[in-house]
Amino acid sequence: MTAAWIMVAGLAIEAVVGWPEAVDKRIGHPVRWFGWLVERTERLGNRQSRSRSARIATGGLVTLFLVALAGLIGLSIQLLLPAGFLGLALIALVASSLIAARSLREHVAAVAEAFDTAGIEAARHSLSRIVGRATAELDELAIARAAIESLAENTSDGVTAPLFWGALFGLPGLFAYKAINTLDSMIGHRNARYEAFGKIAARLDDLANLIPARLTGILFALCAGSGRAILVMFRDAGRHRSPNAGWPESAMAGALGIKLSGPRTYGETTSNDPWLNSGARDPSGADIRRALALYRWVVIAKAIILALLGWINVS
Repeated sequence: MTAAWIMVAGLAIEAVVGWPEAVDKRIGHPVRWFGWLVERTERLGNRQSRSRSARIATGGLVTLFLVALAGLIGLSIQLLLPAGFLGLALIALVASSLIAARSLREHVAAVAEAFDTAGIEAARHSLSRIVGRATAELDELAIARAAIESLAENTSDGVTAPLFWGALFGLPGLFAYKAINTLDSMIGHRNARYEAFGKIAARLDDLANLIPARLTGILFALCAGSGRAILVMFRDAGRHRSPNAGWPESAMAGALGIKLSGPRTYGETTSNDPWLNSGARDPSGADIRRALALYRWVVIAKAIILALLGWINVS
């Protein structure tokens, strides 16, 4: 069985089962284990008394060490598991823990469900679990926009990229990618504490998501059957503050006929980001469900593509 087929199996396991709550309560989650390690090394290495260049160098060394460690752990698991169907099934099971197709859908669907059953305060609370921006004062349009943006961006980071690197390099590639992505989410921030120490982690994450983000945007457009999405993506992706997130977000905006991005608040900081698909209407709560429907087709398309690649490789 090729790495591509193993990723299909891992995607299927995660989509059906997810990470069981009973398992999570007992042992936690692999990403949180790694996050604990990142937290400890950051506290030791990110000394504010050091010069900026020293903090960049230290952060870079920590980042490379942790990514290499993750890759070696993935390789060790892959080599130590038994041969045959049992070993391949166990590899797929391990891989499923680092793919977020089901969990992403559930978190975004919770926002849509809150709109329908519990009101805007519940929707704000559900949204606060998946975005970093302030949600306390957001109205329905802003909540819907934030939820759809999170779905679009995390389709790339949480699904496409793990599948991409796992299909290319097996568990070592999958583990290394999740390490990069976790490092970026924890220390890749542009603030006084992390800007220097997390600089290499942030740039490495940009590089690791370069291809997956563009593939995700193309899949959104193709699964929507929308030429408009292609036009909006190539026109507006570069306007986004992120070199990668603009691709899936602008494709989603074009596919749904809505505008995304724009000004938002993170803590005490206001970001005056330009609009993606400017001139289109604001999204509503109902558009979250439309985005989720498109997301499901994109996940199915990824599984089909990986299965075909696995078949071609075997043939």
